[in-house]
Amino acid sequence: MLHFVTAVTLALQTSVADSSPFRALPLPAANRVRSASGAPGPDYWQQRADYVIRATLDTAGSVIRGTERIHYANHSPDTLTFVWVQIEQNIFAQNSITYTLNQPPLHFAGGAVFDFTGKGFIGGITIERFTTAGKELRRTAYGTMMRVELSRPLPPRGVIDFDVAWPFPVPPYGGGRMGRIGARLYEIGQWYPRLVVYDDVHGWNPLPYIGAGEFYLEYGDFDVSLTLPAGFVVAATGTVANPLVVWGPTARARLARARRSAERVQIITKAEAEANTGKRTPGTKTWRFTARNVRDFAWAASPDFRWDASSWSGILIQTFYRPGATPWEEANKMAWFTIKHFSETWGTYPWPHATTVEGLVEGMEYPMLTFVPSIEKREDQFWVLAHEFGHEWFPMLVGSDERRYPWMDEGFNTFIDYGSAEGYFRGTAYGDTVRSELLGAYRVSAVPGNEQPLIDRPVEQRDLAWAAYQKPALMLTILRDAVLGQEPFERALREYVRRWKFKHPQPADFFRTIEKVSGKELDWFWREWVYTTARLDQAVDSVTQAGDTALVYLSNRAQMVLPVTLELRYADGTTETRRFPIEMWNLGSKFTARVGTAKPVAGVVVDPKETYPDIDRANNQWGK
Repeated sequence: MLHFVTAVTLALQTSVADSSPFRALPLPAANRVRSASGAPGPDYWQQRADYVIRATLDTAGSVIRGTERIHYANHSPDTLTFVWVQIEQNIFAQNSITYTLNQPPLHFAGGAVFDFTGKGFIGGITIERFTTAGKELRRTAYGTMMRVELSRPLPPRGVIDFDVAWPFPVPPYGGGRMGRIGARLYEIGQWYPRLVVYDDVHGWNPLPYIGAGEFYLEYGDFDVSLTLPAGFVVAATGTVANPLVVWGPTARARLARARRSAERVQIITKAEAEANTGKRTPGTKTWRFTARNVRDFAWAASPDFRWDASSWSGILIQTFYRPGATPWEEANKMAWFTIKHFSETWGTYPWPHATTVEGLVEGMEYPMLTFVPSIEKREDQFWVLAHEFGHEWFPMLVGSDERRYPWMDEGFNTFIDYGSAEGYFRGTAYGDTVRSELLGAYRVSAVPGNEQPLIDRPVEQRDLAWAAYQKPALMLTILRDAVLGQEPFERALREYVRRWKFKHPQPADFFRTIEKVSGKELDWFWREWVYTTARLDQAVDSVTQAGDTALVYLSNRAQMVLPVTLELRYADGTTETRRFPIEMWNLGSKFTARVGTAKPVAGVVVDPKETYPDIDRANNQWGK
């Protein structure tokens, strides 16, 4: 009989789902490519794509014509019979997915609007040639992606060179990420055919570019020559390889001074820029740039730029802007502080210059180069400028998959941006309170029935500003301040940056790195913040006291679990803070906190500083 009862009990136990908040998260199994420690394994591999590009800007028709040679190295263990290529200017083609769907714009706090379309502009890219060894390859375009059939299979460790030619008209407003103002200012991104990532997780990643999902790109070296009207000044990813050709002696002398100065040096002054306005210089000039170990290349050009520069730790900090842009005279100081702050906190900036260009783009990032608008309010100007430079770490340095996981890019960056803003404005009301915006955003955006898990792709998110930017920043703030502590958290995030620089991390790599470096098991945390829309409701149910012990009866009334901070208020007017770790919820949603004290307890408050996104603060307090 006992044997029968035991068998039935075991059968019933196996039929009950594990509902513990601390159950294991079903992550992909670790292997020799991606280890259980969260680091790249001994067999980690990724592809490489190097580009030699020659392009000309025809300002009369605002058309870019280019040729490129792509040197593609297959480091995978697979033999490839075709490749996928991104042709992102087709987002502006007549029948693009974006135009067909009439994608709604993305609204940010402060009034910024990101319209992912070209605002009705009809363009697109024309691939005039795509060859290898002089032989034209069969290709089929699918919107912003193109499949190219190889003439012979590309084996593991094989390499191939593609020769490509293309023109496209530059849209006045390029999906919020590039464009032009007339024929006097160009900000150019997503402008050349580039290889789609082939990785160990998904193989090819030909997810279409329709606006909301950004980019997932291979690393490589670039050699880019740009031919423009002679009067234009160019800023770009990479180092100018022909300075004697493109810069006059005055600019070279001022740049030499800027490379030794922490204060801004005016390379092109306001008076000089104003004198250039409307001027047309005959002829053309070719600028050559080289960049090593970057995942993309962008550039900007205008004959009307002001140009400031300074230096920090050998990095040239540059700001290019129109003469009337305000408050851009402070922008170089803002940029200098930002690059220094991020480098000292999260890992040293790895490239020779950090440049930002003022213009029509609301905010966009590329290696070594960012596009930032002129914003009247100084705090907002700093925020956007710092945010775009923060992208130099996520995803330019740590090359995550933005097309699937924007929270690993925009979210991580937004989190570190708050630290930069707190540092630049330290001691001011803005600097001391800016991070509290996150709880305000939670109250507005974390709406049951509308909020979606962070793990959903960006094109599926109804509130991308919350899911990609603000919620992950709140998540990391809570992880640092309430779960791990500042020093363990920062050590773990720095190690994540170090391990995955110039590589392609997945969510599991991040989770495992933070856990193994901090020494904390965090499956419960990732589940509630990344994979669900769990809510938090911590409550004080009652308090009793006998002798030298007070019993505080606590409950967790919603799905999210977090550690508890208690403020005990005594009858004599004194207060005391007690902190209880996450293990308090190991046995369920009720916990009795035993507080050794002989003083009468008059009141108890859960989360007294209101740092948690608690959905019902009415039950956070007992007594006075």
